[in-house]
Amino acid sequence: MPHTPKKVSLKYTIPEEVSFVTKTLRDGGFEAYLVGGCVRDMFVNIKPKDWDVTTNANPEQIQKLFPETFYENDYGTVGVVNKTTEDETLKVVEVTPYRTEGVYSDKRRPDTVSFNAKLEDDLKRRDFTINAIAYDDSQGHSKGQIVDPYGGLSDIEGKILRTVGSPYDRFHEDALRILRAVRFATDLGFTINAETQEAIQKTAQNLKEIAVERIRDEFTKMIMSKNPMVGVIMCEKLGLLDYIAPDLKRGIEMEQNGSHIYTVWEHNLRALQHSADREWPLHVRLAALFHDVSKPETRRWSEDKKDWTFYGHDVVGGRVTKKALENLKYPKKIVDVASILVRYHLFFSDIEKITLSAVRRIVRNVGPENVWDLMKIRACDRIGMGRPKETPYRLRKYQSMIEEAMRAPVSVGMLKVDGKKIMDVTHETPGPKIGFILHALLEEVFDNPENNTEEFLVKRAVELNKLSIKELEKLGKAGKEKKEEEEEKELAEIRKRHGVK
Repeated sequence: MPHTPKKVSLKYTIPEEVSFVTKTLRDGGFEAYLVGGCVRDMFVNIKPKDWDVTTNANPEQIQKLFPETFYENDYGTVGVVNKTTEDETLKVVEVTPYRTEGVYSDKRRPDTVSFNAKLEDDLKRRDFTINAIAYDDSQGHSKGQIVDPYGGLSDIEGKILRTVGSPYDRFHEDALRILRAVRFATDLGFTINAETQEAIQKTAQNLKEIAVERIRDEFTKMIMSKNPMVGVIMCEKLGLLDYIAPDLKRGIEMEQNGSHIYTVWEHNLRALQHSADREWPLHVRLAALFHDVSKPETRRWSEDKKDWTFYGHDVVGGRVTKKALENLKYPKKIVDVASILVRYHLFFSDIEKITLSAVRRIVRNVGPENVWDLMKIRACDRIGMGRPKETPYRLRKYQSMIEEAMRAPVSVGMLKVDGKKIMDVTHETPGPKIGFILHALLEEVFDNPENNTEEFLVKRAVELNKLSIKELEKLGKAGKEKKEEEEEKELAEIRKRHGVK
């Protein structure tokens, strides 16, 4: 099918580093077009993350035109390295020859690739119409020509996602395209057309033949989109969730107790969406999605309360989350943090009952670096129940208690020497005198934190050891009073900052 270029106006400035690549190819006597996701993104007014160029030059001819390239694949893609760009995303522009592909016997990659092809052949092999548009930027940044044999631009304008040619053919070639369809629709706010949806449902089982890492990566992109709730719902509707996170499905249509107006399923989804609305990181979003995953297996009817209870769903849920994320082969750090946030997500419930010692325990259990993310899960849980955000005082009280629990204790434990070291340098035996020396040292560190070094404290301990017990006791008592005074001042300042008592 010969292509007929169409003129279009594009309100998007193509980076000079990209235009340099296409111009160099044209100056070398070859055709050159921007193609794929970067063209799609420009037409939906999204900054492209990657820039892809297609050409009738073969890999060897491409490499000869540029000073620094790399070619480490079987598909003809040559990476052109840009050293002058300040934009990290433009360090490499990928240039691929027009190509045709053989059968995909492993439902992942073509068995054979041929570079004896034309532009229309190259566009025909692509997955979706919105990714099968070629853009000729030779007329400058704002005006160019597109080659669009499959109506991709029209589908972009209509917000429709459909495959190039038969969806069954495309999904049997590479089963990951099934998930990519949902991810693109989620990310762009598009609707998948009926024929493509039907093909997804009928070929979903092909995902069993796809590497878990590839499924995980698509799922992650979906979760990190602006509308992950829509994506997960679409995965369930089209029969894909069984191959990603089947544990989540158990909450569908499962009613909760009186404080919840949504099913477990919808509650988890709304918690996830809140985390996306706040642009929180992946581990928080995963924890929000899974935080009540184990309510179904812990649900019991209480005759006393005349309602459902879910005792232990946080503990069980932590284990289920860990296993689910391990099955998806997420990095250990993501698995550990997300599962521990699920495990302890019930902690903040009633500020009148939470003690500072309990907060210290939770900080110890989740780690100081994760405790603020636990507060984020608390917010997701509450919004997922259909409730308003925490009242300002309640939220400030939580923050104050956490900060109080996390601050460095003002005690002899801060010192760079301990009782054993004091005994080693003073040759004293265990007894009250060692404690007095430590408290006396603490008083000096209060006034001069820079003195908290082993060298200074050892030297000072030897000097203090020459004093009588009574003199040391006096100094030690002064140090203890100083500690209590400083501690109370610090707590008062924290509470004042948060506006709580």
